[in-house]
Amino acid sequence: MAKVSKKIAVIGGGWAGCAAAVTLTQNEHQVSLFESAKTLGGRARGVGINGLTVDNGQHILLGAYQQSLKLMKTVGVDLNAAFLRLPLQMIYPEHEDGMHFIAPRLPAPLHMLVALWRAKGLRREDKLALARFSSAARWMGWTLNTDCTVAELLQRFDQTSRLCRLMWNPLCIAALNTPAEQASAQVFLNVLRDSLGASRAASDMLLPRLNLSALFPQKAAEFLQLHGADVACSSAIKAIKKDGASQWIIQSAQQNEQTFDGIVIATDASNAQRLLSDADTGITLPPLTYKAITSCYLQYAPGTSLPRPMYALLDDPSQQQWGQYVFDRGQLHDDQSGLLAVVISAPEEHQQDHQSLAGAIARQLTDSFQRPELASPLWHQIITEKRATFSCTPALQRPPNSTGIAGLTLAGDYTQGDYPATLEGAVSSGIHAATEVINSLRQ
Repeated sequence: MAKVSKKIAVIGGGWAGCAAAVTLTQNEHQVSLFESAKTLGGRARGVGINGLTVDNGQHILLGAYQQSLKLMKTVGVDLNAAFLRLPLQMIYPEHEDGMHFIAPRLPAPLHMLVALWRAKGLRREDKLALARFSSAARWMGWTLNTDCTVAELLQRFDQTSRLCRLMWNPLCIAALNTPAEQASAQVFLNVLRDSLGASRAASDMLLPRLNLSALFPQKAAEFLQLHGADVACSSAIKAIKKDGASQWIIQSAQQNEQTFDGIVIATDASNAQRLLSDADTGITLPPLTYKAITSCYLQYAPGTSLPRPMYALLDDPSQQQWGQYVFDRGQLHDDQSGLLAVVISAPEEHQQDHQSLAGAIARQLTDSFQRPELASPLWHQIITEKRATFSCTPALQRPPNSTGIAGLTLAGDYTQGDYPATLEGAVSSGIHAATEVINSLRQ
């Protein structure tokens, strides 16, 4: 039977929406992608500051992000040029009381065993605790009968306080953007399963050499337009409604109306709920709370650099030390020599003005690296994404991609899935939503 091409709208041009639109286009449907902002990318995009294009938040991808990497290749991204691939590591500045853990390029699980044996800054009891946790998690199939917090999981497996401080808590906050005392242990195990518990390449850390817009959304737009799809930025959608038994009407903020066979709502959860309510679908999405991510960009004299592209930092709010990771963007982008990016996940505690926060971060770097010149950046820029991720708490109810209504699905990192609010979670959701809407239109 010949494939019947359908006219499908995707509302929202973040990573989930772009993934849905590309998947629909690959399946030879007529796609229109609507984005209310001037550019695509949503909560992971490039922004301009002081003549440079940086990101609204520094990101790390993993080799385990197969859906994202596959779709990037599909739209023409050269993965070798787009990323600096580093082996799994947790390395603190040598002047801090941290650790030095780096996985060699050996087959799994040998790479983890050798990394553990060679790790510096961990005592014998720390290493035994880490080995015990990894062995038990594999034996359990990385699955819990009942979800709990990450902190409870770590306590259950007798993880040492030093190991929690130097490795588990920083990994949890980086992956879930939720403190270990609040974070879902099952989702944390899912991330560990696909990285530490999989092949060596899956555990690799991928640092983008392109800004986040260029990394996928811009290439996705080019792919869509090349294949006949419409991409409309600055196009907010005011409402959707059912037109008879099988079609949908989209009303833009300019009062224009267009008719489609199907719709993928790829906005954030609050806007998705607004559209669902206005359309009288009777669907109520589970409530979510949100966590912010702050990125502090500090520009130093050209040539200023760190020994490595990235480091973990010992954060201590009581000492005004807020940063958890620092990235040397000069080692990632040719035009950003001397620019450091410090990430503060879940930064709700600091409540400082930008000048004070940047000063505190500069002092933290000065102390951590014992380099007085880091106390005086040429300029700084603070970027806070206030609703960067949902709070990934135990047994959190997340809506499925399918709404149960023909021709209408949801996409977004907040929908059901194994992962927290990550780029991989968003892309995977977009692909699933596109597949669901195609299947529903066949019935």
